[in-house]
Amino acid sequence: MTPRSAVNRSLLALAGLVLLGGGLLILFAGLNLYRRSDLVPPVGWPLTNPADVLLGSADRERWSSQGWWWWPAAITTLALTALLALWWLLAQLHRRRPGSLPVGGSPPQEGVELRDRALSDAIATEAGALPGIEHAAVHITGRPAHHRTRVALTLTPQVSPGTLLGALCQGPLRTARRSTGLPDMPTEVRLQVSRHRPHRVE
Repeated sequence: MTPRSAVNRSLLALAGLVLLGGGLLILFAGLNLYRRSDLVPPVGWPLTNPADVLLGSADRERWSSQGWWWWPAAITTLALTALLALWWLLAQLHRRRPGSLPVGGSPPQEGVELRDRALSDAIATEAGALPGIEHAAVHITGRPAHHRTRVALTLTPQVSPGTLLGALCQGPLRTARRSTGLPDMPTEVRLQVSRHRPHRVE
């Protein structure tokens, strides 16, 4: 999971919890479930019966006494928050995977294309067969014209990273460029060494 994905999932989980909590408060108050179920809400708990409101008369008067700027500032803040939330939602819905890549470097007349997942699987399979690699994962992100290949490799403790990178560039990545006809394949490689038990000397 990338840091960006982790942040997005955390924000989604937080927003979901806030919406769920607010919905449950409104549901319990609207259906008067506290009284029907003989439940006693905590002291100061908002929305405990259908007649409750979020801002009572005393609260409205107290905030109005802050000055003429208070309500315009509150409305502007809420509007900006809503716009930012909408922008973030649209950004999540936007495809970050190219979907398909043109074969031959530029779209040919026949419209021959290669699915990005098929290319990722082919690179991962060939990379995983290299000596010293325990696991290989490949993801292609971005747009078809500006895609990026991300390779994550788990190495055995005995392998040399420099030698492995050379084999990766001359093997799977070179095969992918030759097969697709793409002159350039920007690639980001992340290496990690698998955990191993320390050797015991007797």
